[in-house]
Amino acid sequence: MKIMTVFGTRPEAVKMAPLVKLLNADEDIQSVLCVTAQHREMLDQVLDLFGLKPDYDLDIMKPGQTIGTITANVLAGMEGILQKEQPDALLVHGDTTTTFAAALAGFYSKCKIGHVEAGLRTYDKYSPYPEEMNRVLTGHLADFHFAPTERNRQNLLREGVDESRIFVTGNTVIDALLEVSGKPCEFEEESLAKLELEGKRLITVTCHRRENLGENMVAIFSAVRDIASEFNDVEIVYPVHLNPLVRGTAGEILRGAERVHLIEPMTYHPFVKLMSMSHLIITDSGGMQEEAPALGKPVLVVRRETERPEAVEAGTVKLAGVKREDIYRLTKELLANETEYGRMAKAVNPYGDGNACRRIAAALKESL
Repeated sequence: MKIMTVFGTRPEAVKMAPLVKLLNADEDIQSVLCVTAQHREMLDQVLDLFGLKPDYDLDIMKPGQTIGTITANVLAGMEGILQKEQPDALLVHGDTTTTFAAALAGFYSKCKIGHVEAGLRTYDKYSPYPEEMNRVLTGHLADFHFAPTERNRQNLLREGVDESRIFVTGNTVIDALLEVSGKPCEFEEESLAKLELEGKRLITVTCHRRENLGENMVAIFSAVRDIASEFNDVEIVYPVHLNPLVRGTAGEILRGAERVHLIEPMTYHPFVKLMSMSHLIITDSGGMQEEAPALGKPVLVVRRETERPEAVEAGTVKLAGVKREDIYRLTKELLANETEYGRMAKAVNPYGDGNACRRIAAALKESL
């Protein structure tokens, strides 16, 4: 059977790379890989790390690209590829614009669609934006739904998805994390390699989501600066996203702050090492809510809601919101309260055991 996998951003690539490698190695499957390059450089870094070479590369990334241009370019680019390859199934991941547009192209070609990381919901179509509607619409187009957790399965059932088309698999990011974390790695960033952490606690920060641009980001970065100012034994590392709006706000509030290190975006392997060295994580990322708990690291999510409530319920994640005082208070609590820190660090990660890809491949072979 012929299975085509499509992705375009670094987070998708990380989560789909172990699945593509598994499909490539299966004698029963002809695996075809297409990338859109919605993100170019960051995508290529992951492809190199996992040793993947795309069969097709749409190379759509352009300066100043919008959601609309990404959607149109993916849709147009996928049309000819699908007509030529005619795969038995098209696999997409999660909630990016590439995901939705590729799934729509698959629907137009009457190709069966498999949605990896299906069933995540906030039930607010503008938060996260545009990801919430991307995953909802992709779910309505999909024939097979690979849900990370039972809660995701229940979300899909409430939306009328046939239970025979839903497979609870765990999250493929755990597969990727376990593969990468076992490999030796050196920091490429000189300032990071020289960072002295003896007797210090490292906090890793990431922040980039569209809904946090503006006042929310000002509040988040101000809270980070407050923590750095109060705790002399804390070092904070923030790989600053390439978005000029993010970089402008970060520079205005955090540049020059003592014990705050603004560095360039990191490739995945060194970033996994950074997470593993961290005392705790402050982030608005979806994937890090799954990855960091697998490494025993408490996570504070700087968003108003999360489509990953399982981690909150399990105790590995706290929803900190986007108010300066709340983020500061919850971070200070984890730094000052060893009992609370230990409770979060030792909680069981609800996102799987590292065998999600095998379950997805088995479900595809059985269903097709």
